[in-house]
Amino acid sequence: MELLTSAVKRCCNGTTLLRGVCTCRCPSRACGPCGVRGKEEASTSASSPDKKKRWRKKRFWRKKKKVRKECYNDAADDGERASRGTENDAVADLVNDISSNSDVYKHVYAAEGILRITHQNIPSRVLTYRELSNATDSFSPNNLLGEGGFGRVYRGHLKETNEVVAVKQLDKNGFQGNREFLVEVLMLSLLHHPNLVKLLGYCTDCDQRILVYECMRNGSLEDHLLDVPPKAKPLPWQTRMKIAVGAAKGIEYLHEVANPPVIYRDLKASNILLDEDFNAKLSDFGLAKLGPVGDKSHVSTRVMGTYGYCAPEYAMTGKLTKTSDIYSFGVVLLELITGRRAIDTSRPTHEQVLVQWAAPLVKDKKRFVRMADPLLDQKFPLKGLYQALAIASMCLQEDASSRPMISDVVAALSFLAEQKYYPQEGKDQAAQKSRDRDSSNPPRTDMVSEIKADDEIKQR
Repeated sequence: MELLTSAVKRCCNGTTLLRGVCTCRCPSRACGPCGVRGKEEASTSASSPDKKKRWRKKRFWRKKKKVRKECYNDAADDGERASRGTENDAVADLVNDISSNSDVYKHVYAAEGILRITHQNIPSRVLTYRELSNATDSFSPNNLLGEGGFGRVYRGHLKETNEVVAVKQLDKNGFQGNREFLVEVLMLSLLHHPNLVKLLGYCTDCDQRILVYECMRNGSLEDHLLDVPPKAKPLPWQTRMKIAVGAAKGIEYLHEVANPPVIYRDLKASNILLDEDFNAKLSDFGLAKLGPVGDKSHVSTRVMGTYGYCAPEYAMTGKLTKTSDIYSFGVVLLELITGRRAIDTSRPTHEQVLVQWAAPLVKDKKRFVRMADPLLDQKFPLKGLYQALAIASMCLQEDASSRPMISDVVAALSFLAEQKYYPQEGKDQAAQKSRDRDSSNPPRTDMVSEIKADDEIKQR
């Protein structure tokens, strides 16, 4: 079609457009060499009704052009405000397209989309491999913060901005590929909340896939809860509830504030990062998925996530809903209470799966105390333990429709976190205090005996 159009333009000096009938101003027989075939007879036998139709069509498009010009002048004032919304919609569509299609060409298209939108919409910046190499001392093992299936995380220092950052270098042969990398960049560009980790930049030089985050001083929840060194101080009860509230607020933002809603799909202890004040922030959005919109009840997708945290209905059917995240949160809350891993093969067979081990204990209130983390040394409010276990049990119900909304979970956990708890004193401290009290105030038995002795003396 483009070749035909260019041929007609060359023939007619660009004065006419290609239509169903050749209407160029050149002689009727000159249309042969101009490249338009099979239109000679039609041009000579064009009837007057066709001319009227063409005239009406021209008049219609002229009017439409005038209306477009007027509308363009009116819309120019609101261009900046509208552009932001359209860019966000474009990015959301791009994320949905990438997360549902693994085609290589989609990756290329997504990368171009990121570069187009970067300077206007995405607060993160494009960094070079040389900059990140200098920031991490050539990715020195001394700066290694952690390692997983996705790759390695290094501590770095950007000299230009004087920022301490966390540099995640994705493994080319790891679990997280190009699609997950692009989804994470775009998701963290769309979503902003105090309980979500900030993406500061990314790098794609030399076939590298590197993400740069804000540095979280206290690492992940897994480091302080499940991989506690022998002499390290365990997390107190109050801090555990604070972390649970922070993680729940992050999920609440994804489910009920983000538009369209986002299903996190990979909630676990290692993906909850902690700052210097032990405020929780969700990280690793490579598996995140845009949730159902409108009349749709679920999103059909392949089963992804970590074994032990996935909701049973999602693992069996591949139908992803917000309640899948609620189940995963229930597992994390159970980890905070018990100090056990979701899957621990080092334990006896009946205790390896945390949810299965806890199921019979949750039904018996007398056995609740046995579920508490031994590292807490019974320094927790008994009523608070009951309430926390009740919330976890509601989140872990097999019937997805019976699980609570994340906003209700946030409200309940916030109430628990606000309650001040003072650990009970040990036996030695209580005995010492009683001795001090006795020395300052004589016992009442001695006073009674002295009074009786005085009475006997008077009688004598």
